[in-house]
Amino acid sequence: MEDKHYTGRGIGLAVMDTGAFLHPDFRDRIVAFQDMVRNRRNCYDDNGHGTHILGIAAGDGRLSKGRCAGMAPGAHLIVVKVLDWRGNGSEDNVLAGVEYLLARQKTLGIRVVNISMGAFDEEGMQEDSRLVRGVERLWDAGMVVLAAAGNNGPAPMTIATPGISRKLITVGCSDDEKETHIDGSRMCNYSGRGPTRACICKPDLVAPGCEIISCNRMLRASDPPYTIKSGTSMATPMVAGAIACLLEKYPAMTNVQVKLRLRERCVRLDMPESKQGWGVLSLENLLR
Repeated sequence: MEDKHYTGRGIGLAVMDTGAFLHPDFRDRIVAFQDMVRNRRNCYDDNGHGTHILGIAAGDGRLSKGRCAGMAPGAHLIVVKVLDWRGNGSEDNVLAGVEYLLARQKTLGIRVVNISMGAFDEEGMQEDSRLVRGVERLWDAGMVVLAAAGNNGPAPMTIATPGISRKLITVGCSDDEKETHIDGSRMCNYSGRGPTRACICKPDLVAPGCEIISCNRMLRASDPPYTIKSGTSMATPMVAGAIACLLEKYPAMTNVQVKLRLRERCVRLDMPESKQGWGVLSLENLLR
């Protein structure tokens, strides 16, 4: 789809994921879609993960009469498909997505970028890896970039890439003690833990991620409008949407100021710092 005209209203929230089904809860606010996987022009999601993420971050809950609304229903959305139908992606596709966002940062008013994905392999766990350095360019350009901690916990040094970056805001699950289904497996205590190999304390904060109800891709008339998914992928857009609300209230804040405010306004939990970072997200504290 061609980029829609940006009116200057609302906060631009970009999601790099599996794409987007044009769900009624947010379809009118998608101002741009770019497919790095199959180069299709029209918006689509052949996995469902991206649609769920978008609903958490910015759905308005209209099909549920507001009961399943997301965090920032006033945000306009930029969707970049970098993952395929299996939820897998290449480093090249992610970096191509980075270039796309950098080129349209001003014209589309992009302030927040959600990356609910991560690699967990020997080559990618270095802070100077190509993927980390590439994604950090979004932060250096002034965008608030959030990355999932990954579902490889609970051992130390299990933060996924690019969440190992000291610049990005890395989000873990606050409620992963509950056993749940993730990618077809029963899991608990899965949220990635720090420190990183560079001895950086991660995650930066945590948010709810267990059995989150959000938008479903409705390919058939019988498909329900909402579905349940779990993982740090779901916790990350909770924070991304909260930050979009913060920037709507205080549009002059920089990404560094946002990060410092998050650190100051989180609520400490009774768990190790290697799991919770600064603590759990509190929207009330953040906007107060």
